[in-house]
Amino acid sequence: MTPMSKPEDAPEAFQTAWNAHDMAAFGAMFHEDAAFVNRFGHYVRGVDEIVALHRPIHETIYRDSTLDNELIEVIAIADGAAILHFWSRLSTGPAHPAGPHQVDTLIQAVITRRNGTWRIQALENVTLTNPRTGEAVLRR
Repeated sequence: MTPMSKPEDAPEAFQTAWNAHDMAAFGAMFHEDAAFVNRFGHYVRGVDEIVALHRPIHETIYRDSTLDNELIEVIAIADGAAILHFWSRLSTGPAHPAGPHQVDTLIQAVITRRNGTWRIQALENVTLTNPRTGEAVLRR
């Protein structure tokens, strides 16, 4: 796992675990009681559920996918707590039923420090789409 020694390390840690398709490293980024909302609005709670949501797609349609994350901002809200926003570009490969393509999302995450360790407490991922047509929009 890419260690998170400060909140702004989260986008890179998320990207590294995803790109390695390493579900142990992916799960290690989250507190045991974390909440996760994927880009389709599927809500799960707890690190085991977060990993269970991601493992099947990393074994199938996203097995050759990559993420490219870019930090937008870190908002400190208390000692040991911050809100992050970051862009995430998913590039799928031939394993995806729609073939290779890209999807941009905006991620909001709450990162907290417990016992000296920073982990994700809550994360929500929103697909960027045109609200009038539903067409996917890629950030520039």
